[in-house]
Amino acid sequence: MPQTKKTVSVTLLKSKFGRVPGHKECVHGLGLRRRHQTVTVLDTPENRGMINKVSYLLKVEES
Repeated sequence: MPQTKKTVSVTLLKSKFGRVPGHKECVHGLGLRRRHQTVTVLDTPENRGMINKVSYLLKVEES
């Protein structure tokens, strides 16, 4: 039986400018470049950690 990979849709709601450097890097690591951009990332512990770190900037939707 093939495994289907779980994904998460992440939208950047607030600007990354003026933020702590580590938080900017997490936003960039998730593949987000501009406000209101939505990307789909795999639901891995690494991505979850980045999402949790900058959760105040994001909207997250399980899929």
